[in-house]
Amino acid sequence: MTETLRDGRYVVLGRLGRGSQGETFDALDKRQGRAVAIKRFDVGGARSWKDVELAEREARVLQSLSHPKLPGYIDHFESDGALYLVMEKIDGESLAGLHARGVALGEQDIVRLLTDASDVLDYLHGRVPTVIHRDLKPGNVIRRPDGSFAFVDFGAVRDKLRLRGGSTVVGTFGYMAPEQFQGRALPASDVYAIGATAVAMLTGREPEDLPHRGLAVDVRSALHGLARPPVLDVLERMLAPDPEDRADRIAPLLSELLAERGRSGPETPRRGGDAWDRVGHRHWERVVGDVQRKAEHRARRHAQRQLQRALRAQWRRGAHPIPRPVGLALAISFAVAMLAVTIATQLVVPLVLRILALFVAPRALKDAAASVRSAGAAALASMADGQRALVGGRAQTSRDSGSVPSPAESAAGSTRLATPSQTSAAPVADPHTGESTEETLEPHSAAAKP
Repeated sequence: MTETLRDGRYVVLGRLGRGSQGETFDALDKRQGRAVAIKRFDVGGARSWKDVELAEREARVLQSLSHPKLPGYIDHFESDGALYLVMEKIDGESLAGLHARGVALGEQDIVRLLTDASDVLDYLHGRVPTVIHRDLKPGNVIRRPDGSFAFVDFGAVRDKLRLRGGSTVVGTFGYMAPEQFQGRALPASDVYAIGATAVAMLTGREPEDLPHRGLAVDVRSALHGLARPPVLDVLERMLAPDPEDRADRIAPLLSELLAERGRSGPETPRRGGDAWDRVGHRHWERVVGDVQRKAEHRARRHAQRQLQRALRAQWRRGAHPIPRPVGLALAISFAVAMLAVTIATQLVVPLVLRILALFVAPRALKDAAASVRSAGAAALASMADGQRALVGGRAQTSRDSGSVPSPAESAAGSTRLATPSQTSAAPVADPHTGESTEETLEPHSAAAKP
């Protein structure tokens, strides 16, 4: 037989769940023709009068609230030794239900959760007197069909601040802030509970089962590869064990997160390897590809300019031999230019890219480092060709005139032999593995072979 309440106004359809303060039923309000949730508290089964006080407080507080992300108050009454609270039924599934089915949330869902929680907590904590939920956890958070989140079960709510203690320890282990074990509940306590809920839904594990450092959850170790560093920063500040170090509002943290997202470009959610490969890796490949192409273009242009200068100088030597001081200056310029290209393309740029690869897009940045080294090696080879052309022209002019190289020319030749490209090994990228290998550049003689 179907159970009815309040003189037949409410028809009980089934049970929605059982909480610390009683049972919750799915029901129909025949007067208004809508689905409702009815929470029943059995006064006779209460362990203490404090439990009865909490049930009455929940009805009183919920009646005073009006927020789209909270259940709306409809009615409350007493019948047959039980207290009943009738409220709006929120469609969706609790995060505890998702957790039980092995469903974890991705980074975008967590940011939405934090955004909706920030809205609700600012509303509750901004009331006079302040309303503190004290028992936020996956079981009290509903994900609606549109992806938004609602917050239910005010059975542990506190709406008065006691200056001399006397507060009851209320909450759920793993989601309670440390100060709640001392009977203290602050606005920052609700922030901690939302942070713990977010970490649990990202990892699929209960907070107490995650790595810890002292009293603090080791967020970076627990969420390695599951969220970007800015999100980890937000969760770390929400889960600080000391309420003095913990954020007491979520909104400022989200503002910093959005500002960081704007500076770093499009969001790259990392829910496991697949999501990173689909979104983040493609984004960084484009960025690194642009840097790589620009570096190769600059290296080619620099090498071409050096080669053109050398060819023009060689062409002029056909009728007008280069004066010795000019030749010495050109030789030194070649050596300095090749040294600069070597430092830039073989050391500085690859080192910077490999450091960045420790934090983002390791594969793409390592490929870029190898490509820059390869481009640098090509530039050095082109510059070496130009140097050989210069040296060859001067040597040929000396032989044609039958003269013996002067000490200045010998010094220029010695300088040319000391350039880095002729004595060092240049890394070259393997096109299949992306790893760099050592390729020794052949030394060039001071005079061209006849």
